[in-house]
Amino acid sequence: MNEPIVIITGASPIPPDVVATVDEAAIVLAVDGGLDHARAAGLSPSGLIGDLDSISEAGLAWAEEHATIARHPTDKDRTDTEIALSFAAAMMPSAITLIGGGSRIDHTIAALGALGAGDLTDVPRLHGWWDGQHVDVLHGPGNTTLHLEPGSTLSLLALGGPCEKVTVTGVRWELDTAELEPVSGLGVSNEVAADRDGVVDVRLSAGVLFVFDHPARGAAS
Repeated sequence: MNEPIVIITGASPIPPDVVATVDEAAIVLAVDGGLDHARAAGLSPSGLIGDLDSISEAGLAWAEEHATIARHPTDKDRTDTEIALSFAAAMMPSAITLIGGGSRIDHTIAALGALGAGDLTDVPRLHGWWDGQHVDVLHGPGNTTLHLEPGSTLSLLALGGPCEKVTVTGVRWELDTAELEPVSGLGVSNEVAADRDGVVDVRLSAGVLFVFDHPARGAAS
């Protein structure tokens, strides 16, 4: 199995605690202006992908010396982040982590939604950090075990279409083969149970499920 891949995208600086989660063995790729944020965080991407309309001149100059550049036209049918994720999936990594942020809601939805693309189905682990908030992405049929902080908040959202037979255990309000409609509130603001030491099991038969976790109130960030 190949190395994990980390993709830096978006328009926000990367929080130090998120930088600390980056595996030293990971291949780091930057999407356009994400390279500037990666460099500011002390990361050195080996690849730069995008139409390069938001990267700084200094960042581009650095990339020309230190990274492989895949430049794409500004007029295209996919976002730079979608292109980068597809490129990463073709490398058959052990995991893909998408790190980004920004104030535009449409960009946020598009970037996170890109983790639901069909060509990512076979990646063993898909997850991301957006403005410091963590999300795991599960393609059905599939299952995963999460190790979370007891008492923390967990939200499950079907962002790309219905999710079928969603079962969640290890939370205050368990679900048993539930049907989740797109962006419905059924899976929002659940609570990780304490009696299983934060072990949460999630499975579904079809769809793409986005699992957001939030630290418990008063917990250290």
